Amino acid sequence: MMIRKAGTPFSGQSERVLMTRRRRRTRKANWGKRLTLALLAIPALYLLAALVGSLVPVNRSWAEPPQGTTVFLISNGVHTDLILPAEAQGLDWRLLLPRADFAAPDPRARWIAFGMGERRVYLETPRWRDIRAGTIWAALTGGERVMHVEWVSDPAWHARAIRLRPEEYRRLWSGIRAGFALDANGRARRIDHPGYGRDDAFYKGVGRASAVNTCNVWAADRLRLAGIRTSLWSPFAQGLEWRYSKA
Repeated sequence: MMIRKAGTPFSGQSERVLMTRRRRRTRKANWGKRLTLALLAIPALYLLAALVGSLVPVNRSWAEPPQGTTVFLISNGVHTDLILPAEAQGLDWRLLLPRADFAAPDPRARWIAFGMGERRVYLETPRWRDIRAGTIWAALTGGERVMHVEWVSDPAWHARAIRLRPEEYRRLWSGIRAGFALDANGRARRIDHPGYGRDDAFYKGVGRASAVNTCNVWAADRLRLAGIRTSLWSPFAQGLEWRYSKA
């Protein structure tokens, strides 16, 4: 009969303990790898979906008419705005957005730019260097929609031109108007914020903005509802503006 020395474990027990520890470490390492791959896959899949959505057209049978009302799509490379005449086709934006809402717009301005964005991004980041982690998180996961409105004197500068039929223009006008939260008098609800300059203002919007419903998706959706050929899903500005001719 063999007698084990005190303090010396059986070799079989030692091997089992070591194997158990190795398995645990392996499982932890595998879970870590899977989590890392999953986190890396999310932005990769998002970019792939954005590419496909930008290439797939909706309203593909639409063709620009030889005559009509011209609107503009303007981009700074990240964000797009739609620019419409202040008054056209019997529709006047000044009834919804009185000039008194703006500090001192150019009296010669006859065009208005419309953009949608997440509240914190719009109101708390007048410059890109002002952006914070909390702001980015709100924009990605979902925040309150805000409408940004600006009087424009020269809409053709750095813009894409889109000519519309009367019924298409009216649908576009109605689609943009539906993005505003209105008061009891049917006026857009202005947000108490100085804006970026003397010719712009912010208004309460309808719905939520997120990584899925970005400012560029909002603009594309307005064009889609108007019956104009546009991209199926374009969270980035480049996925939308390439479809239209430079002004």
